Amino acid sequence: MAADLVIAPSILSSDFSRLGEEIAAVDRAGADWIHLDVMDGHFVPNITFGPPVVAAVRAASKKFFDAHLMIEPADPYLEAFAKAGCDGITVHAEATRHLDRSLQAIRALGCKAGVAINPATPETAIQYVLDRVDLVLVMTVNPGFGGQSFIRSTLDKIGRVRAMIGDRPIRLQVDGGVAPDTIGEIVAAGADTFVAGSAVYKGGNEAAYRANMDALRKAAGRS
Repeated sequence: MAADLVIAPSILSSDFSRLGEEIAAVDRAGADWIHLDVMDGHFVPNITFGPPVVAAVRAASKKFFDAHLMIEPADPYLEAFAKAGCDGITVHAEATRHLDRSLQAIRALGCKAGVAINPATPETAIQYVLDRVDLVLVMTVNPGFGGQSFIRSTLDKIGRVRAMIGDRPIRLQVDGGVAPDTIGEIVAAGADTFVAGSAVYKGGNEAAYRANMDALRKAAGRS
């Protein structure tokens, strides 16, 4: 398990009317990565933004841009997101027909490759692509909207994915319901990378964002 804990604020919970400023604010407040939730209204019941918006806000932060593509199909858009400035691109196992090919394509574009699985998807769906990925994302809510409650049954899955990863240099990310009252259990299950939206952006200003991330790290035992 990676020794360093990564907090990746999801800009889905930010004020979209000043998106660049919000990204810069969480960067200054101590974010490790910037998480980009891309939704298409097809694979998930919501629409967010695409490559032009990513390109427009790329200058707001030099931190790792972590794109989570909740879109189907994903392959036709991989190059556009890479060119827009994404450092890592995660695709869903459920949303691509040829997962191994998609992951190879992401790496060929010079990005870190990630694979995500929904709460009802067994971890066995990714067992044959682990040598293709830099990150595994376990969804702990059903994708599509922020602010949902953590699905506790996913804790066992996180542990099983951690065991599958073994000593490979793969980050284990969790997205959904991450908050000070859940992050301790998630760390104990084996995760090391945390997407947090409302838990970071509540308060609406840089000082609040810093306090919120400090609270997450303290609850995780990494303050």
